[in-house]
Amino acid sequence: MTADQVIARLEDLADPNARAGMERFGIRTGKALGVSMPKLRALAKECGRDHALAGKLWASGVHEARILATLLEEPDAVTEKQAEKWVADFDSWDVCDQCCLNLFQRLSFAHELASRLSAREVEFVKRSGFALMAVLAVHDRTSGDEVFEKFLTIIKKQSTDDRNFVRKAVNWALRQIGKRNMALNKKAIRTAAEIAKIDSRTARWIAADALRELRDEKILARIRK
Repeated sequence: MTADQVIARLEDLADPNARAGMERFGIRTGKALGVSMPKLRALAKECGRDHALAGKLWASGVHEARILATLLEEPDAVTEKQAEKWVADFDSWDVCDQCCLNLFQRLSFAHELASRLSAREVEFVKRSGFALMAVLAVHDRTSGDEVFEKFLTIIKKQSTDDRNFVRKAVNWALRQIGKRNMALNKKAIRTAAEIAKIDSRTARWIAADALRELRDEKILARIRK
């Protein structure tokens, strides 16, 4: 399918009620159609991996077309320049998170990208750094603990950013790293305890919320298994 044909399919799948629901979850809908993730994933299976098509869909600016692009893109074809370009276009938390989940975690430079983006000032760009850390903590089966220990240092440093979409992503990354294994659980708890001592309401919230989950007996039992 061509990009125009794909976008026409997305328009056919559009649901005004779903679009209204997106607004309630804080998603900007100026260029959104209202297509659910299950429908996007089904369409992605029809299209298959296609670097050229992904690029054209992203360039369209259509909300769902961009999410679909993250599903179609070929990770090995993505350069650091392209990743930076896409990140600069992030205008909502769901495009940001879906890009990290569907694509960025599969890049050969994913860890370096997460560290780099987490230091940026633009809200959704900064969020993407921590969202990527969280996704890697769950899906990266090969990296050693030292990679995630470095992320914990960054998390502590950035734990005073009070912007909603940033602080939630910082908290998300801290919790996911702490659930990776028991060694990292202890280090994440130690990091959270240090964050709790920072004179910042945001830092205290991040720490308290993370500690509540990381010390939960059911979660600890699951990690031990």
